Amino acid sequence: MSLPEPVIAMVDSALEFVYGLEPLVAPTVVLVPPIAREVVQQLSDMIGFDVPTLTYTLGMFLTYPLGMIMCVLPYGKIRHVFSFLLGAFLLQFTVGVQWIHQLITSLLAYAMFVLLPRKYSKLAVPIMVMIYITLGHLHRQYINYLGWDLDFTGCQMVLTQKLYMMAYNLYDGELIAKGKSDKAAKKCEKYALKELPDLIEFLGYCFCFSSALAGPANEFTTYRNACDGSLLVDTNGKPKGKKPSNFLPTLLPFLKCLMNLVIFVVVGGMFPLLDTVDPKVNTPILLSVDFLAKPWIYRYAYMWVGLFAVRQKYYYAWNSAEGANNIWYFGFDGFDAEGKSKGWTTASNIDMWKFETAPNVQQMSKEWNQKTSMWLAKYVYIRTDGNLAAVYGLSAFWHGFYPDYYMFFMSIPLMTFCERLGKKKISPYFSKEHWTPYGVVSMIATSFCVEYMVAGFICLAADRTWAVWKSHYFLGHILCVVFYAVVSQFPTPKKKEKTT
Repeated sequence: MSLPEPVIAMVDSALEFVYGLEPLVAPTVVLVPPIAREVVQQLSDMIGFDVPTLTYTLGMFLTYPLGMIMCVLPYGKIRHVFSFLLGAFLLQFTVGVQWIHQLITSLLAYAMFVLLPRKYSKLAVPIMVMIYITLGHLHRQYINYLGWDLDFTGCQMVLTQKLYMMAYNLYDGELIAKGKSDKAAKKCEKYALKELPDLIEFLGYCFCFSSALAGPANEFTTYRNACDGSLLVDTNGKPKGKKPSNFLPTLLPFLKCLMNLVIFVVVGGMFPLLDTVDPKVNTPILLSVDFLAKPWIYRYAYMWVGLFAVRQKYYYAWNSAEGANNIWYFGFDGFDAEGKSKGWTTASNIDMWKFETAPNVQQMSKEWNQKTSMWLAKYVYIRTDGNLAAVYGLSAFWHGFYPDYYMFFMSIPLMTFCERLGKKKISPYFSKEHWTPYGVVSMIATSFCVEYMVAGFICLAADRTWAVWKSHYFLGHILCVVFYAVVSQFPTPKKKEKTT
């Protein structure tokens, strides 16, 4: 990163001060025995996985036996204590001393909730957590530019959502109690909080062991209902319905995550996108001289398969987390008025099939990282009167500050404009069924353009992303512009009059 010398000196001085605090923080890592580190190192040497990736993978698998314990614990305070301590253990196991960032952020937010009026804390807490994650992203980008090393920022992104939501939950609760609820508060009424949870409940939510590493970031009321039993029984202790088995809702996501892990390792190893020796310094495989000499159709197909393999690591994390949440009924949707099960979607964060076969960007966005999409919808979109710029802007900030993220987020609206135009001018002539010729063409066109545009999330550097787009002749952008220019000239079909 090229920065002016005075800025570099100032940043280095600030980092030196922060790093100097590590000896004071290191003693807080008390939940992980030293022998655990030794075993992980030996296992890493044996199978060839780097230590950070291996500890994260093991941490995700550990959530399953922990979930089994949580499932048999009595409802109430003990569950909150267990959730906090085991969440802290997993963070200490995976990111070591950096776990302190989650604790600092949580306590700062709680202090704001205690001291500030709700109309101020609903802004102060979101601003604070966004500044904190911003500094985390900038730090990572500064010391490890173009690197993919695991650090606390991934977990911090989940916590950012939780604290952001709670700030508005408390504000909505106050508005509703005063009879002054606005449109946004009414839409989110079932998540509103009448009062601030006590510190143990709050920390149990923030550090919840089954969602701390990979999410999903569910609402506090959802977490509390699973801990106090109100998800399954009424105030009199009577079951709300027949308790469903958690066996398949746990087993199926677990099997999926194993499949994702295998595909990521095997297929990703066969179709690497970045240099396998030194991805930060060496030219990405997608831009190597030998690769660029190959026919375009080969290069695009290779990139498509490689990106499919990269997505598997996200699928792995989300599917693994879904099973871990379902095992103690945190992922159960509850019962309807007749006592029938509503299903198991609370902890679901991805529908792989629907995402991979989406006929438009809107559907893709809905299926990818579902709870993050809901967070942006409920706490950004409707709070800013449908301001898409605010949604895309906050999403980009939440992801980080590599210019490629912004190149992607600025390109996707181009596809959205085309889809809206196509829906208005072309779709009325065709069947809306998914697996019709029109649906299949829409699916292929969406996949083609999105795979092309999303390459920046892998390349990170602006010059690399631009070079990848150039190697594909900027087809994704050009096709969108041409489509919009041509289709906008089409007549708009008249709506069919309804017959009575």
